[in-house]
Amino acid sequence: MTSEPSTAIVTGAGKGIGAAIARRLSRDGFQVVINYASDGAAANALVQSLETEGGKAIAIQGDVAATATHERLFDAAEQAFGPVGILVNNAGTMRNSAIAQASDEDFEQQCAVNLGGVFRGMRIAANRLADGGRIVSLSSSVVGLYQPNYGLYAATKAAVEALTKVLAKELGPRGIRVNAVAPGPVETGFFLVGKPAELVETIRQANPLGRLGQPDDIAAIVAFLAGPDGDWVNGQVLRANGGII
Repeated sequence: MTSEPSTAIVTGAGKGIGAAIARRLSRDGFQVVINYASDGAAANALVQSLETEGGKAIAIQGDVAATATHERLFDAAEQAFGPVGILVNNAGTMRNSAIAQASDEDFEQQCAVNLGGVFRGMRIAANRLADGGRIVSLSSSVVGLYQPNYGLYAATKAAVEALTKVLAKELGPRGIRVNAVAPGPVETGFFLVGKPAELVETIRQANPLGRLGQPDDIAAIVAFLAGPDGDWVNGQVLRANGGII
């Protein structure tokens, strides 16, 4: 538990890993701002669920590729709950293809959301996050695996890791810790879409622990970095993948 309630913004939190992070932070005593891109029903249902459990949360729609979205998130958070202490850059998109067949749209969309969204979140957090706060961004274990058809996605996530390490040094004097979490395959709709059952089983068996990750696995690591036990972790990328890399 946090020593006193603080405010956390989680982007892309309407479902999947983001929703699990929002739920865990709420249970740990944080007031949560849930950003979502399009599925307002899922985001509002999550807000209602957290409030039923005794938490405080609001849902804010917005595309993280736009600077105005991040400004609106901080404005809404500060108006509803006070100064923001935690930013979790979770929102992302994936368009798999061989580099030779990748379209300009594939490149631009992944750069806009995966890299641009994190950059814009980091930039506003660097100016508005409370001293002693935390920034946690989602990378991916494809950085390290470097699999075919994941070139553009891996490139954007590698850039997130670079931003993380630089920003940790820039914000360290204010006591703000900046880290990243790099999940391996996690059993969400985002991961499963378009994959036949046979492929999913192959991926499952390839993991030394014999299973896919679960959203709560990742949420627990984010909660560690956001909480007091993560005080001495800064500028790091924690690979959470069951040992697949």
